[in-house]
Amino acid sequence: MTAATMPAASGIPAGSRPKLSIAQILQMNLGFLGLQFSFGLQQANMSPIWGYLGAEEKNFAWLGIAGPLTGLIVQPIIGTLSDRTSSRWGRRTPYFLAGALMCALGLFFMPLSASVLMAFSLLFLLDVGNNVTMEPYRAYVNDRLEADQRGFGFLSQSAFTGLAQCLAYLSPTLLVTLFGLSRDATAGGGIPAFTLVSFWIGAVLSLGTILWSITRVPEIKLPEAERARLAALPKTPSATLGEIFSAIREMPAAMRRMAWMSLFQWYAMSGYWGYVTNSISRSVYGTADASTAAYREAVLTNGQVGAFFNLIAFVAALSMAPLARRLGAGRLHALCLTLSGCAMLAIPLIGVKELLFVAAIGIGLGWGSIMGNPYIILADTIPPERTGVYMGIFNMFICVPMLIFAGTMTFAYEPLLGGDARNVLRVSGVCMLLAAFAVWRIKEGRGRAVAA
Repeated sequence: MTAATMPAASGIPAGSRPKLSIAQILQMNLGFLGLQFSFGLQQANMSPIWGYLGAEEKNFAWLGIAGPLTGLIVQPIIGTLSDRTSSRWGRRTPYFLAGALMCALGLFFMPLSASVLMAFSLLFLLDVGNNVTMEPYRAYVNDRLEADQRGFGFLSQSAFTGLAQCLAYLSPTLLVTLFGLSRDATAGGGIPAFTLVSFWIGAVLSLGTILWSITRVPEIKLPEAERARLAALPKTPSATLGEIFSAIREMPAAMRRMAWMSLFQWYAMSGYWGYVTNSISRSVYGTADASTAAYREAVLTNGQVGAFFNLIAFVAALSMAPLARRLGAGRLHALCLTLSGCAMLAIPLIGVKELLFVAAIGIGLGWGSIMGNPYIILADTIPPERTGVYMGIFNMFICVPMLIFAGTMTFAYEPLLGGDARNVLRVSGVCMLLAAFAVWRIKEGRGRAVAA
């Protein structure tokens, strides 16, 4: 079955959705800017925050468990519920708003943390909010766009991911260099003031961009018959869980084959986000002490490098739509992951700040592809009426590798990797190359992906 001949997605007859302009598709996905600005702040700042609050490096992995744990639990449930929702505000919109509000609260209070426990608790609130919003946003592309526009829909989300995270990584540097904020001024718990202001900007963006998206490009009103069908569906906890387990049992074979790709690529990204700052602090600045000025300089450098690789991801994602159609999303993804893996292997060897930006090109290409191409493959393989639940289940393919990373790296960091963050980057590079091999073996057919 081709994407063009799929049955009605989410109860909306195929061919009945109004064709959106490029500007409208970008506006409907603008909420991803605020959502991913939040993720970017976490990626760039949580490891330093743990260090500022006195946590040991070996514990950084499990302290970040909130994201994958909440994603594993929240996204499949929210996906199932949003598939069965038919409120006056729409099917996905209630979840956009609830998640954005939780996210904004988490971002506002995070830089005021006075202890590791307080920051750890707020991270759960922040990640629950992110996950409540994320899954319906993925499903919304399938709801709102016809098959010929979905590729651009998913890759525009990827582009906003790159742009938002570019701004999130760069915001501390901009606050220091352009707005004169002292790099030595601190908030509660010794957290720098530039971190505090960055998180507060994120809180405003998180809620503001969601509100813009849902007002400028509202959901399509469901046909009366579909509303009646949804109203009759059971929404009890047992029914929700039953739908999730049923969908897992009936998961398309192509989706199952993407599991190895997800395992390796998300294990690699977990290692990169968790330890790249401390890798740079050692290789470029010769320190691992979070209380030193050199370490704060490493934090700012990682922000600049992260901003650059996310800028690359933003540009790459916008360019990948025609390439994905020509080469196939799977083959293009394999190429980008290979470049990313090579970059991760190179970073620990770099002792000059400027060369980090060369490696960041590979990281950016990989990240831009990760946030777009797998969803193009996925959208063509899943039953449209189960878009929400399968997008939620696919998120389990992200969360489980992150949980495995947290469970293994905490114990492997000192005895096996010598307590050196640079070795975590090397492991991540190897995993990214394995992910490239895994996705290369998936050959895309018309409407489905098959193993090579």
